Amino acid sequence: MKFQNFKTPISFLFILFLNGWIFSQDANPFQFYNQNGNKISFEKMVRHLVKYDVILFGENHDNSINHWLELRVAKALYLKRGKDLILGAEMFERDNQQQVNKFLNGGIISKDLKDSMRLWSNHYTDYHPLLEFAKENKLEFIATNIPRKYASQVYKQGLESLESLSPIEKSMMMKLPIEVSMETPGYSEMLEMMVDHDQNVGFNFVAAQAVKDATMAESIYQKLTSNKLFLHFNGNYHSKEYGGIYWYLKKTNPELKIAVISLFETDGVKNDWKKEAKLTEFNLVIPSDMTKTY
Repeated sequence: MKFQNFKTPISFLFILFLNGWIFSQDANPFQFYNQNGNKISFEKMVRHLVKYDVILFGENHDNSINHWLELRVAKALYLKRGKDLILGAEMFERDNQQQVNKFLNGGIISKDLKDSMRLWSNHYTDYHPLLEFAKENKLEFIATNIPRKYASQVYKQGLESLESLSPIEKSMMMKLPIEVSMETPGYSEMLEMMVDHDQNVGFNFVAAQAVKDATMAESIYQKLTSNKLFLHFNGNYHSKEYGGIYWYLKKTNPELKIAVISLFETDGVKNDWKKEAKLTEFNLVIPSDMTKTY
């Protein structure tokens, strides 16, 4: 039996190659870039990260690959730093630290955690693996954020309303008084978002963000001792462009070595995310159509 000898046009081969290249590019679930906008491998990034005092890992709360990478980074840093690694997160509030500690020590089982403290709706899919990792390896996990009711109070009643709180309540937040500066990256942008409201409401909106950032920064700084590395997970807006938590940490101690991992979502157009981006030490780029967890 003879097989017919088909001649394949070069143009057809080129189309196959191009389609294959496009598919392979679109199939990449993530890519890290350094501060110069150049690609960097996960392994090389981790080798750099171990040299810092604090790492602020920005996230989009509903992004599945984001959460997976947070756990991978935690595991990789633990292999290099061991018990010197401290974990903490925006998603846990200071007044729930006792419950977090009780879980880490085996006093609360996973399914009962929801009855013992305030948890985000996506806790078990996105943040519980981080708690479990800390528990398995006997690492500290710090609830860094201000209780949400106080941030809400600032938005409704202003910063001055915090002064009337009891000493116990004040221990749940950053030390008063707090500076809210529009020089902090991101805050002037937030104020512009409130342009249709009166000036006081706009400032209160920013101040409510500031008390979160300042409390998280203070919570991180209080746990830093010699040779410790604090890996913190927070919404991207709390640290992007060196604003928020970063700004308050640097205000407390300008000598701190802080790495910011910023997040960008892209629709696949090459380097479109770089156009107006202020790059930080490391930048995570994820397809915008990545599966969302809620």
